[in-house]
Amino acid sequence: MESQTAAEKNNIISKVNTNLQDFWSKLSDNQQSILKKIWSILTYKWQWQIILNAPFLVIWLLDQTIPAVHSFDMQLISSLPIPNIIKTYLDFS
Repeated sequence: MESQTAAEKNNIISKVNTNLQDFWSKLSDNQQSILKKIWSILTYKWQWQIILNAPFLVIWLLDQTIPAVHSFDMQLISSLPIPNIIKTYLDFS
């Protein structure tokens, strides 16, 4: 497995920055102002909260909207090679 050197990582970062700057310069003033407003609303804490909680939100939405999710979960748990003692203890038998 080859690891990237610091120069290669800096090169990748500079390419990403250049691409983002090109993308930003191609946007109209109205689009730029909208994106600035959105970005100002999403502070660093909100960004991390959304990123970290998004999978749980999807699972919760599926849980609330699709009742078959519960039966799938139970089938999945019962098909796992878990010893019967543990399944009984967790009430999955």
